[in-house]
Amino acid sequence: MLMNRIHRRVSRMISQLNHLVLFVPVFERTTFVQNPSSVSLKFQCFCSSRLTHHSKVSVIESAQSPNSPFANRVSRNARTEAQATLFDYLHCTRSFSFTDAEHISKNSPIFLQNLLSNIDSEKDVARSLTRFLRYNPINEFEPFFESLGLSPSELLSFLPRHLMYLSDDCVLTDNVHALCNYGIPRSNIGKMYKEAKEIFGYDYGVLALKLKAYENLGISKATVIKLVSCCPLLLVGGVNSDFVKVHEKLKRLGLGMDWIGGYASGNSTYNWDRMFDTMDFLDKVGYTEEQMCVLFELNPALLLEGSGKNVYVLFGRLLKLGLEMNEVYSLFMQNPQVLSVKCMKNLLLAVDFLFEIGMGTEEMADIVANDVEFLSSSSFKRPKTVCKDLKVKRDGLLQMIKEDPHKVLTLASKSKGKNQLISPLPSKHLEKTSFLVRLGYIENSDEMMKALKKFRGRGDQLQERFDCLVQAGLDCNVVSNIVKQAPHVLNQSKDVIEMKISCLTNCLRYPLDSVVAFPAYLCYDMDRINLRFSMYAWLREKGAAKPMLSLSTLLACSDARFVKYYVDVHPEGPAMWESFKMQKS
Repeated sequence: MLMNRIHRRVSRMISQLNHLVLFVPVFERTTFVQNPSSVSLKFQCFCSSRLTHHSKVSVIESAQSPNSPFANRVSRNARTEAQATLFDYLHCTRSFSFTDAEHISKNSPIFLQNLLSNIDSEKDVARSLTRFLRYNPINEFEPFFESLGLSPSELLSFLPRHLMYLSDDCVLTDNVHALCNYGIPRSNIGKMYKEAKEIFGYDYGVLALKLKAYENLGISKATVIKLVSCCPLLLVGGVNSDFVKVHEKLKRLGLGMDWIGGYASGNSTYNWDRMFDTMDFLDKVGYTEEQMCVLFELNPALLLEGSGKNVYVLFGRLLKLGLEMNEVYSLFMQNPQVLSVKCMKNLLLAVDFLFEIGMGTEEMADIVANDVEFLSSSSFKRPKTVCKDLKVKRDGLLQMIKEDPHKVLTLASKSKGKNQLISPLPSKHLEKTSFLVRLGYIENSDEMMKALKKFRGRGDQLQERFDCLVQAGLDCNVVSNIVKQAPHVLNQSKDVIEMKISCLTNCLRYPLDSVVAFPAYLCYDMDRINLRFSMYAWLREKGAAKPMLSLSTLLACSDARFVKYYVDVHPEGPAMWESFKMQKS
């Protein structure tokens, strides 16, 4: 009986002590619990375990609870007061810097939402939340990581064990501050932490040196910020060797890594090794540096989307059809537009179309080799739709394509529906349309519609400019190909075209056929032509340049590249270059 009475009294004392501990301010609890004169060692341990259990607030636990008010709506005023209270707690109580406290409080809405779920958000939010935070310390890593862009579902795997306070991991915060001070947005740092966690363990100052190392390659700071945000693995180890190879290659093309920086997306990740292999592959195909430069400038996605993966996909599909390596190379060289993103997609879908109706690989290879330009410029309906339109079965469609591939595939093209109604065009468009049909464009096709927008002038004016090139000594079919490759040639007056041809043959002493290899010559303005060829002629006289360099070599490269290879190669070159520029002015 006595023992039972003692046991009940001890239980009552424990209950009262637990109640008292829970309402002691955080900064006083340790003193209270550890006071040996107040409580026995057994009670200290028990109270410490109770304190740990009751005081820690976790967004993750709250968000995963079936009764979580995660989706509860709170008023804008309540949320604003909560942000201000969290800011005061972090800045004043926890001694966070003003910038850190402000960013975390304003950019951790889910943590804040769950924090508000612990109080009555209809009453005095600031007072209630301040009281709650006084007795319930938070895991500071949760709002910190959320403010850097990590979602609550990702937090659990990144929260450090046995740590609640950011001040306990100075290395992490130092590296985050190093990235912020360099100019990297805080919202991008969460992605960087996921993909390259090791960079947040560097000693003080190491990360800043790694960022500076990429600037030392000649890359602008803005581009470095974009690239390391997309590819944080660049900061792991030394300067990435594959990245350096791509950078050097782009510099030789006259583009440079800053060109990639202009198109880089924070949602993309780049494979530098594959990107270099793509450029190396185009080298082997036979593309010159100038052609490659123009190709990438017109189609940046060719190199950036998938890091050039689409080129390999297309190349592999063509080889699987049975085309020889040299045949594929020849296709790419004769039809450089095939490597644009849209044309590659069209060509691959055309191959899928032929495969779906049961055509053999050899027959598909013949069609692709003979009609690659049309296949890459057209999008096709599904075989089922085409069969329905032509009222045939798949076997019948297959036979029709074997007999007349171009005609049937034209009917299968989405731009040439059987029952498509064509609205009447104005008379001036009819004249232009007639001219384009003679050039080889398919009437009412998508390409025809695009060509109508590209060519400026009436049909008779375009014909006059076309005849001007023929009269200069070029074959009619050759002129047709020139115009298709460089439509802007015919957007110039007859006088301008004649002047450029005269300059080419009489002043520069180049054969007329050189226009066939580089039709874009006729699109450059006379100032650029005169300035660069004046400099080139002077270099030839001094014996500092090879005779008869291609037109594309001299005109298509950037100004910086031209100065490097055709001005600075002679000691007197820079002075003569300035002289020629003054004459132009």
